[in-house]
Amino acid sequence: MATYECAKCGMAVNATCAKCDAPLVDDILKLDDGTEVRISKCPNGHGKIKSPLCCGQDMSCNIG
Repeated sequence: MATYECAKCGMAVNATCAKCDAPLVDDILKLDDGTEVRISKCPNGHGKIKSPLCCGQDMSCNIG
């Protein structure tokens, strides 16, 4: 299960794809201007979302 955790307060969220129930994978999307945005994506190609936020910052994910 993919678990995203806030480094500031410790709040945690489990994230899976609603279409196939696969754990979302933490990734980085590079924009045309070189900006990097943290995203969470379905490993089966069902889409991607901006990574969850908590305390005004991206939550991190360690899948292991």
